[in-house]
Amino acid sequence: MEKLILDQTFKGQNYTTTRLPRAEYENCIFEGCDFSKGYLDNQTFLECEFIDCNLSNANIVNTTFKEVKFSHCKLMGLAFQTCNSFLMDFSFFDCNLNFSIFTDLKLIGQLFNACKIEEADFSDCDLSSAKFINCNLQRTIFSRTNLQKADFSTATNFNIDPENNTIKSAIFSRDTLEGLLHKYNLKILN
Repeated sequence: MEKLILDQTFKGQNYTTTRLPRAEYENCIFEGCDFSKGYLDNQTFLECEFIDCNLSNANIVNTTFKEVKFSHCKLMGLAFQTCNSFLMDFSFFDCNLNFSIFTDLKLIGQLFNACKIEEADFSDCDLSSAKFINCNLQRTIFSRTNLQKADFSTATNFNIDPENNTIKSAIFSRDTLEGLLHKYNLKILN
């Protein structure tokens, strides 16, 4: 049976060479911790919060994230598609998710708020009803992605092919419509 760690706060810890003890973490806060290139595989995080942490290029194979909040974190190059997808639920506020991979995941209603999500990959994802609030999506891949009812009204620099993605009832602003027409190489004037 996995060790249970409840209601703990971990501040300023460095887990780049020493791994976080394998356990089920519930209602824990990780603040200012460095997990970059470290091992978070086979961990369970339930109702946890990561604040000002660096998880870039960490190994998250078979890791469970359920009701986890990431705020002001660096999450570059994370392979989210390798996580345990059962009950996966997280939100991101002011995070750097550049080069992260979300392929084949069900992320219905996913919240991305004020994030940099450049050169990430959402191929074959279900992002229906997701919200990309004030996010930079430069060179991010949307391919065969379900974007029904997704909100891109304040997102910038996205390139979404309406013929290769499901975009019914998705929300866009007039100012960013060119992100849907990019492949047609049109000149859009104000």
